[in-house]
Amino acid sequence: MNRPANRFLLKPISLAVAASIVLPTSMAFAQSNEEEVIEEVVATGTRLKGTATAVMEERKNQAFVADIMGAEQIARTGDSDAAGALRRVTGLTLVDGRFIYVRGLGERYSSTQLNGAIVPSPDPTRNVIPLDLFPSSIIESLAVQKSYSPSMPAAFGGGNVNIRLKSIPTQRVFNVSAALGIDTENSGDVLDYAGGGRDWTGEDDGTRAASAAIQERWDSKNFLDDLEPEEALELFKGVNREYGLERTSADPDMRVNVTYGDSYDYDDDWRFGFLVTSRYSAQTRSSEEYELQDPDLVGDDIINVRFFDDIQGTEQTVTWSSLLTLGVDYNRQHRIDYSLIVLNDTRDEIREMFGNTENLNQAEGLRIRDIDVQYEERSLYTNQIKGQHTIPELNFMGIDWTYSLGRSVRHAPGNFNARFVMEDVNQDGIFDDENEIFLSDAQTAARYTFQDLHDRLENFGYNVTYPMSLGKWETEYKVGASFVTKTRNAENRRFDINTLGVEDRSILDGNDFSEIFSDSVLDTLSLSSRPIIRDTTIAGDDYVAGQKIDAYYLEADFFYDNKWRFTGGVRWEDFRQVVAPLDPRTNQFDLSDEADRSQLAFQEDGFYPALAVTYFLEDDMQLRASIGQTVVRPDLREVSSATYLDPLTNFPIAGTPGVSTTDIINYDLRWEWYREAGNNVSVGLFYKDMEAPIESVQSPAQDGPPLIRIANAESGEVYGVEVEFLQDLAFIGDGIWDNLFTTGNITVSDSEIVLDRQNIVEQTGVSAAITNVERRMTGHSQYVLNMQLGYDSDNGEHSASLVYNVFGERILIAGIDGFDDNFEQPFHSLDMVYKYYPDFNSTVTLRVQNILGEDREIEFNDTLLRSETRGTGIRLSFKYDF
Repeated sequence: MNRPANRFLLKPISLAVAASIVLPTSMAFAQSNEEEVIEEVVATGTRLKGTATAVMEERKNQAFVADIMGAEQIARTGDSDAAGALRRVTGLTLVDGRFIYVRGLGERYSSTQLNGAIVPSPDPTRNVIPLDLFPSSIIESLAVQKSYSPSMPAAFGGGNVNIRLKSIPTQRVFNVSAALGIDTENSGDVLDYAGGGRDWTGEDDGTRAASAAIQERWDSKNFLDDLEPEEALELFKGVNREYGLERTSADPDMRVNVTYGDSYDYDDDWRFGFLVTSRYSAQTRSSEEYELQDPDLVGDDIINVRFFDDIQGTEQTVTWSSLLTLGVDYNRQHRIDYSLIVLNDTRDEIREMFGNTENLNQAEGLRIRDIDVQYEERSLYTNQIKGQHTIPELNFMGIDWTYSLGRSVRHAPGNFNARFVMEDVNQDGIFDDENEIFLSDAQTAARYTFQDLHDRLENFGYNVTYPMSLGKWETEYKVGASFVTKTRNAENRRFDINTLGVEDRSILDGNDFSEIFSDSVLDTLSLSSRPIIRDTTIAGDDYVAGQKIDAYYLEADFFYDNKWRFTGGVRWEDFRQVVAPLDPRTNQFDLSDEADRSQLAFQEDGFYPALAVTYFLEDDMQLRASIGQTVVRPDLREVSSATYLDPLTNFPIAGTPGVSTTDIINYDLRWEWYREAGNNVSVGLFYKDMEAPIESVQSPAQDGPPLIRIANAESGEVYGVEVEFLQDLAFIGDGIWDNLFTTGNITVSDSEIVLDRQNIVEQTGVSAAITNVERRMTGHSQYVLNMQLGYDSDNGEHSASLVYNVFGERILIAGIDGFDDNFEQPFHSLDMVYKYYPDFNSTVTLRVQNILGEDREIEFNDTLLRSETRGTGIRLSFKYDF
């Protein structure tokens, strides 16, 4: 939707640079009617630097501070999706493999667009879209704007990520690629479970879903309350119980991608084109974990610990993605493109967890074994149509417009967990998990959970640009508008298996849930007076939400005497949001609390100005500064009183009605030097002054993991410095140095928020003995480092990259009751990518990921809170261009 500013000011040299993106060696042949003349033209330059030059040229022409990564740069590092690629961008860190933190600010402080339009999120716990949904094969470039401009949404904190998908090609493109991979953690047999219909399609076959009888009761609002024991048993017979664990060998990772596109000239005026690309991938990841929960601090000692000291897990993911783009161009002045994007991602995870609780511990000869199955299908469907029009008769006025209609779905049927107890019968310190084990004798021996989420988002926007020349002034005026309508429906159902409803406790012996409650056992089961099924769905498990944003903006761009550039404007937004929790049993709004009722509806409007100034020190050197006022608004679930699980920490999070908007003033200063042959260096400073930043605080736990609440701090600030460079190493000497280059970036920053304990108590309604009332922001890393060493052979047949990434420790959960904050420890990622080009059409790629075999760790008070092993992945792929 957004047309690059000042397109009429682009210098011819920039077009020449963009046109110079070629392979290291190419040959052109010319032939006349009179005689045959063969002319050889040789163009030199590395594969990366050629594409980096075009990307840098776009960044150089941006009025506001931005970083851009092109498709070839993504291919160079071997990242498979947008999330992995974005962690290479200056100041960006990746969390949970899905979410991007820009300049140390959590994902709520960053916004994401797809081709300049806002799209819905299939994640039930966040408004932002998980970026691992977008495979790199459909991405043309990634643009991260770090300083606010009025043409962007005012909900801007750390930055805005615009994923720009591939469009119709200028000539025919047809290629097929395939890859196979392994992971060192999968070297032996991995954990698996029998039921669920796990196969290559990544789609549940219906076995996980609630039975028709249970679904009928839920639909009729009759739920599973007040069941007679016999009635509950009949319902239980229809439930999937095939969750017995087994060991199997892991299939190798696989990936297949097909791309076909072309464009045609109908006549001198009309041109048509299309592009179709589809990708399928499947991978398995096994891991070993450790988890410490619910500790108590007495003096310097940690007591009353719940922990799992032996966790075996396996996660299988299957992804499908397709992109269809159709385009028509008239006279190179009017272009309309239509895109259909379909993304599907399935995650199937099983974990077997051994540990202890305060009441079931080894000192009493007891130990627990938990089985946890998490299954989810995420889908995103987006239709986009956009137009670009240039009107020469009106001084080359430009009109851009975009209409996007998207729908996202999260389907999580039959998530399951169960608890077994192992007893040291012989008191020899050995726990037998096959013979001395039984299903927990409790109301919550097992739990089934069913979740569905539907988001629908409609976005229409337009921009009108008008250039003018006034003496030494070159100007461009830009006006536009954006209209967003979003609706969300979420439904959650759960019921527990109550083993107190079983008369004969001896049937609970064993470690296989499917055998303990097999069909033959259920047919002869003796029952107590308590029903074996308890519906534990609660008010607030369902909710509906709506959001509308109407925005208009005015922006102006002024060039003076080829030395100064002034860009500024203002945006006005009218924001309306409502979140209504429902009681699933009545389908009525759960608004019993008068205070909650007034706080769940939210409306605000305001003006959000921005100004950027660029001074051209030399033709290849510039200094830019900007200031902008923005906001960050709470997510839909963060203002609902309902409780949900954070997939990153597995801690329950409760929203807080009345959480207010964060106001931010953003300052940026950056010096940029674009040197010969694509070499460049930039140094930037940034500062953000925040009022009432939205933060996560921990409330004291009662039983189980701690409850996390959303609240406003009093104030906050973020500041830092960013350095980025690309430099060939030919200056060191002749020989191999001519073939080497290095590129990288480093961000060093800090943040501080100030919390008021009493204010937190008033907001959340719970006591919070916050350990540190002045601390860094949640998720903020004090440093982020990316380095890449690249090699390109003289003959163009070989290229290689060694890529390193690390982030500083960051707070995941703030500490209370004397405990320090919980810190995720630095993760040193070292990857290697080698490419071999045996001929003009073929590419062979070898990628080795996580060469150092780093583990993910979270610590507090110098104590390990959680760890997870990460293997070294090896992938070999082949691509052929027809």
